[in-house]
Amino acid sequence: MDRKVDFLVIGSGIAGLSFALKVAEHGSVCIISKTSLDETNTRYAQGGIAAVTYLPDSYNKHINDTLIAGAGLCDRKVVEMVVKKGPEQIKELIKWGTSFDKKPNGDYDLAKEGGHSEQRILHHKDNTGFEIQRALTKKIISHKNIITLEKHFAIDLITQHHLGEEMNRHKGGIECYGVYSLNLKTNAIDTILAKNTFVATGGAGNIYQTTTNPPIATGDGIAMVYRAKGVVENMEFVQFHPTALYNPGERPSFLITEALRGFGAILRTVKGKEFMHKYDKRGSLAPRDIVARAIDQEMKLSGSDFVYLDARSLDEKDVETHFPNIKEKCLSLGIDISADLIPVVPAAHYFCGGIKVDLTGHSSIKYLYAAGECSCTGLHGANRLASNSLVEALVYANEAAKASIKNISEIKEFIDIPQWNFEGTSHPEEMVLITQNIKELQQIMSNYVGIVRSNLRLKRALDRLEIIYNETEELYKKSTVSQKICELRNAINVAYLVIKMAARRKESKGLHYTIDYPEKLS
Repeated sequence: MDRKVDFLVIGSGIAGLSFALKVAEHGSVCIISKTSLDETNTRYAQGGIAAVTYLPDSYNKHINDTLIAGAGLCDRKVVEMVVKKGPEQIKELIKWGTSFDKKPNGDYDLAKEGGHSEQRILHHKDNTGFEIQRALTKKIISHKNIITLEKHFAIDLITQHHLGEEMNRHKGGIECYGVYSLNLKTNAIDTILAKNTFVATGGAGNIYQTTTNPPIATGDGIAMVYRAKGVVENMEFVQFHPTALYNPGERPSFLITEALRGFGAILRTVKGKEFMHKYDKRGSLAPRDIVARAIDQEMKLSGSDFVYLDARSLDEKDVETHFPNIKEKCLSLGIDISADLIPVVPAAHYFCGGIKVDLTGHSSIKYLYAAGECSCTGLHGANRLASNSLVEALVYANEAAKASIKNISEIKEFIDIPQWNFEGTSHPEEMVLITQNIKELQQIMSNYVGIVRSNLRLKRALDRLEIIYNETEELYKKSTVSQKICELRNAINVAYLVIKMAARRKESKGLHYTIDYPEKLS
């Protein structure tokens, strides 16, 4: 089946859905999701969304907190834009039906997280992302100009590479015309043509063994843009959330939000001793890169598989009100967080790098925009400040919407695009080969390209990855196209970029910490 639309959105989290709502008054919109519309990285965001709303907070304070967390690699223009435009975009999010917790006097009940100098995190209990996703999904499905295609997997972007020599000769730079999409219900490959394509596919946490990301986070958008010769940058900066619930075998790892530390929970060793003061004067509320490395160091010193988070001193009623899902989850494992210590461990959580975009969300490929975790805007630098990602997604979706609406008039008609013509033959053993390579990939990345790295580990990772890459490409040529083999290819592409960019950075900076170029943890 072929489709032609003005705006194609790949991904259905906060970036994709807010972009769709903005452009839907100006043309036809198609959203594709490889699972259901509401199964996204956004849905799993617990903590909240950062914005300046009340005094004594200020734009300058939020800007400075972001710059400090980013370890000198943030783009100041971007930081200023997101911080200053964020509150207005959040008002629109509320207008669309999102609810944030309030105090009895009607003011927003703001939380504080690591790296923030003020209380500025709007939240909905401990499932903020779920609430945002609910409101946006409800708004989307009732919109007459928006078509949603669930269980459709984007295989590759359509660019000049698919058009042959005649079409290539007179093109000035790479252009995107849409996407080849695998209909997971029928196994047919559809050609979806678009005047503007917006990539909002989220992160790639599943290249690691332990991650807070849902299984869908396999780096699809980043890999597609990389294969299309688009610019990808800063992939070495992988944020490990310091406090995922230690529960071996559970995937994804259950996140213990940073807001719990903002309320006063303290990190302790397996022997019950506080330790964060040894690494940073901000203690348990230091930025995530520092806390994650400190936990990693303490685990190595003690030989333990986890450390503890101590919330026993917190008011039990406050915990019940603000963290009901965390309390319920821990109770299901026999842990009463008002009386017991919570075992926690760092887990792959967020990519600060991705598809390079400008201030309008435009990538290096014409008519292709990106926002959310798959993009690299310059906001996060070498380390993301907690709860800055959701507001970044909103602001960049808005900027990309404005820019893409303007260029609609440039594109007079759709080009004739050849149908997908790659067909392999099915092999009974395909799935076991794929699942084994996924496991090996995750082991390689966790063991050699994790919180602490070295030149030797990165070299070993690259050597091992090359074997898996060659095996997978050979299998891909022989196999019928499937979601699993495409996800494996994408994950390998992303892992390669993380390793290569980590090897290229000859310093310890933010989330990239190497023993060959060490810096103090603080």
